Amino acid sequence: MLEIERKFLVSKDGSFKTMASSHSHIQQGYMACKGATVRIRLRDEKAYLTIKGPSLNGGMSRYEFEREIPKEDALEMLKLCRGGVVDKTRWLVPFGGHTFEVDEFHGANEGLLFAEVELKDEDELFDRPSFLGPEVTGNRHFYNSHLLSDPYPNWKDELPEEYQ
Repeated sequence: MLEIERKFLVSKDGSFKTMASSHSHIQQGYMACKGATVRIRLRDEKAYLTIKGPSLNGGMSRYEFEREIPKEDALEMLKLCRGGVVDKTRWLVPFGGHTFEVDEFHGANEGLLFAEVELKDEDELFDRPSFLGPEVTGNRHFYNSHLLSDPYPNWKDELPEEYQ
């Protein structure tokens, strides 16, 4: 399946939380794999194995395969992941016919906020909620797998001050 998504910085005012329909706690790690990203994710009480291909079209789309796996298997596989675990809360915000996934990071990436919206095609138009800031689609800093080796405090000064 081809995943098409765009990423944006998020306002630090917390307004997205009042618009959210739900939220969940996520911990995820990554296994070494050349040419693909292999992710193990715990989301509340469920677990998933995801394989993503290389990014296309400036980071807007890429192949994605995902399957639910037993939580016990995920806990064992997380021990094999390189560089630790990304820890975040994901807020689901329905707006204008789309659901924006706002990730609020904890631990080594504390203070980082960004949103993703999945699209049916790369040219699809969508309404922007007021909490969305500048687009960061394709910027490697905002790949969760990259946050393990280069956490947010190392580069946050590169962002506009209101998003630091």
